[in-house]
Amino acid sequence: MIEGLTADAARLARGEVSARELVEYSLDRIEHDTLGAFRVTCAEQALDEADRADRWRGRKRPPLLGVPVAIKDDTDLAGHITPFGCRGSHQPKTADSEVVRKLRAAGAIIVGKTNTSELGQWPTGETGFGTVRNPWDRERTPGGSSAGSAAAVAAGMVSGAVGSDGAGSLRIPAAWTGLVGLKPQRGRVSIWPHIDSFYGIAVAGPLTRTVEDAALLLDVLTGNHPEDIHRPPAPAEPYRRAVEREPGRLRIALSFRTPFGVPSAVDPEIRSAVLRLANVLTDLGHDVFPADPDYGLIGLNFLPRGTAGVADWLEATPDAEPEPATITEAFLGRHFGRRLVPIARRLEPRTARRIGRIFERADVVLTPATARLPLRIGALTGRGWLATGHLAAGACPFCWAWNVLGWPAIGVPAGLSAGGLPIGAQFLGRENDEATLLSLATQLEAAERWPDRHPADTEKTVHGVA
Repeated sequence: MIEGLTADAARLARGEVSARELVEYSLDRIEHDTLGAFRVTCAEQALDEADRADRWRGRKRPPLLGVPVAIKDDTDLAGHITPFGCRGSHQPKTADSEVVRKLRAAGAIIVGKTNTSELGQWPTGETGFGTVRNPWDRERTPGGSSAGSAAAVAAGMVSGAVGSDGAGSLRIPAAWTGLVGLKPQRGRVSIWPHIDSFYGIAVAGPLTRTVEDAALLLDVLTGNHPEDIHRPPAPAEPYRRAVEREPGRLRIALSFRTPFGVPSAVDPEIRSAVLRLANVLTDLGHDVFPADPDYGLIGLNFLPRGTAGVADWLEATPDAEPEPATITEAFLGRHFGRRLVPIARRLEPRTARRIGRIFERADVVLTPATARLPLRIGALTGRGWLATGHLAAGACPFCWAWNVLGWPAIGVPAGLSAGGLPIGAQFLGRENDEATLLSLATQLEAAERWPDRHPADTEKTVHGVA
């Protein structure tokens, strides 16, 4: 049985289970998966790597030796294509990405690549290669764009997964599947061979069941390729140290404000769940008070980068076959987005100073992760670009501003709806301060015990039983 990155690494180190047994279990779960989490598996290579892990006799054991993990299908894996959810003719990659290189160096075993919405644009798992379903309710999406990674972890197919986040694509699926989704500081995790993915708004990070697992995976992934252009200061200590200590009394700003021009209606159950978390944090000794970041017109900074990033990707992949909404997005990026990106980048420091004033009063900002419960499968199907964007923004208005800033954020479970659907919240941090977020989230996890919550029908959804 898959238990999580930290637990499975410990079981392997103690000899309670072999790497081959864990990988065979993972591959069996994936083979019988009816959630659509994976686009492709790497069974033969994974089993070979498991056998090598079981023969390992070195002095210092790699932190994830023999642990099965998944990567999102926007990540290059040598010998495999990287379609990023978009159908068409794609050439296999000849080299691993830096994320894959670091996972391999840590001993992790990549069992497959997970499905993602097309070019990561929408908060769903409806891709060019099939539909990803939520293990908590098969008629709903697990969120996106890291949909398959979230479904795979929530359904116990892998110990943990790597996703990416350009507008909440880690935190949204974490919210809708009951997981932890960590968006690191821009540049913390190298995204090489890309050096400025979507003009700085997209980063890679962990999707896990526990905060400790997220910290472990972030430690593994942290570091830069020599040609990276975003190079934040190295952390003062390993992130796993942050989860081992109490956060102290923190000032936590509670905010339900959305950026200008974005729908602000929040589902009453989500509002109640976040308010309940605020009370829990107060009981833990923190000073929680209502206060809002001053977002200003931050959407004018985000949209050029998103549309231009889509245009860049399609031009680099001329044989792709995108959906109509993606074609519209690329058109806007070519004709408007690229012209405005230089202005957006110049305005970023001013935007950061304005929004960063919230940290004169607070150490962390608490918001909902989404404004709506998990969307139903097909909620975005057949809509044009404008209608799709409006619905997506209304469902998920809280995450993307922190992508413009490049600052860290962590999505955490906030409970379940009356109908048994996961609800998520997020902690937003100041620049380069993943450690405070991890320490606070660990304290909350101990109080909330969310790793004990599992989809009631995980076995059924994976094995296709209605």
